Amino acid sequence: MTTEVKQSPRERLLEAAATLTYRDGVGIGIEALCKAAGVSKRSMYQLFESKDALLAASLERRKSAYVAALLPPVDDGRSSRERILHVFEQVEAQAGGPEFYGCPFLSAQVELKDQGHPASQVARVVKENLTGFFRAEAERGGASDPSLLARQLALVFDGGSARAGIGADQLTGLFTPTVTTLLDAAGVR
Repeated sequence: MTTEVKQSPRERLLEAAATLTYRDGVGIGIEALCKAAGVSKRSMYQLFESKDALLAASLERRKSAYVAALLPPVDDGRSSRERILHVFEQVEAQAGGPEFYGCPFLSAQVELKDQGHPASQVARVVKENLTGFFRAEAERGGASDPSLLARQLALVFDGGSARAGIGADQLTGLFTPTVTTLLDAAGVR
């Protein structure tokens, strides 16, 4: 006999916010969020001071799983070049699915526009950490200008993810060759 553990109202709200804002955008209404979570508006405001706080908490909650699915394991024995390519291969694989709408953190930043918004601040940290990963691997791989390469890789990542997320382009056959050209030009091993 299996016993299913029922999620708390807080967990249901966080899950609904993650799902609905990724699919429909951060402009989704409180009513829709509460309905999807099976939670009253009153309960939502008892758990979160505002919709903004709920959005930020939802992104914060997704951060670890997102990073784990994207980045290679620490000290996995692969070269810097292979570790950087791994990130792009993960996005390319995800982008082939019907429920891919791009990077959830970039989407939140673009939609919110306000860099001071709590959810935008969470998203910015995730994006800065990804650029930091690229910079560290570029340094380790002997790039001629690791900071520039990291910024270029972040640009390709965000641009490719956004274009695939809106259905404007497919990443297969485009993403990896583009990144390979950048790595070659920078001398990354």
